[in-house]
Amino acid sequence: MVWIPGGEFSMGSANTKFDDARPWHRVRVSGFWIGRFTVTNDEFARFVQATHYVTMAERKPNPADFPHVPLRKLVPGSLVFTPPNLPVELDNDRQWWRYVPGADWRHPDGPKSSISGRGKYPVVQVAFEDALAYAHWAGKRLPTEAEYEYAERGGLDCKPYAWGDEFNPRAKQMANTFHGHFPDRSTAKNNHPGAMPVGSFPPNGYGLYDMSGNVWEWTTDWYRPDYYQTLATTGHVAVNPNGPPWSYDPKEPGVAKRVVRGGSFLCTDQYCSRYEVGGRGQDEPSSSANHIGFRLVE
Repeated sequence: MVWIPGGEFSMGSANTKFDDARPWHRVRVSGFWIGRFTVTNDEFARFVQATHYVTMAERKPNPADFPHVPLRKLVPGSLVFTPPNLPVELDNDRQWWRYVPGADWRHPDGPKSSISGRGKYPVVQVAFEDALAYAHWAGKRLPTEAEYEYAERGGLDCKPYAWGDEFNPRAKQMANTFHGHFPDRSTAKNNHPGAMPVGSFPPNGYGLYDMSGNVWEWTTDWYRPDYYQTLATTGHVAVNPNGPPWSYDPKEPGVAKRVVRGGSFLCTDQYCSRYEVGGRGQDEPSSSANHIGFRLVE
């Protein structure tokens, strides 16, 4: 864990594509400890061994939650990035996400995959509830969205990246993001982009690794696209904001979502450049995917 001294900063983004991350507003957070890395497969395995915990992806879906899905299709599994064979319009992400039976934290890309030899990779395929369970076992908690952004900035106020103004300073890659033509053609081996071991890229100003790119990370805040506007209109500095009291996503009204932060290995300026500091993501708390993990604070 790394100590982050309390302070005040400008929260948000100057990227005009990030409507839900605008406007800039002042926030003050108290000091806190945060994980230097995201939680790894080795660490999560120790938790499961000690508690016999079963993740959401390993449980059979409740028919009451999916009344229109045939019972034969209600099997344990999770979402896996599956690139299409040809270029596609980017208006529907279901074209590259597939529900894969047997996909879980031990088998992040499906039943034939494995985390053998990947103990230092970030654990993925964990739902919000799974991350909370691990945090409780470890005597810690998940970060608020404000804490995450403050830590991600590493002391650099209003910069687009956790390391400064340039995406690839001096042609150096600073984070694990998507390279190639999204989503159909990646430059990764066998067109298979994925997470990398924690700490594969330089740390930010606070000594934190992978705050941008690699895997999205759960926060405790409910998601609303107008939350920043609500804070800004008060005219006051927001002190330790915990997010709105309830969620609303106009793209899926009625589906409550939590904020995820940091972007992932699938982020690209062709579609989602939310490896930029201030970029926000949102996911339904019971969902999991092979590009979502978490880190802890206390």
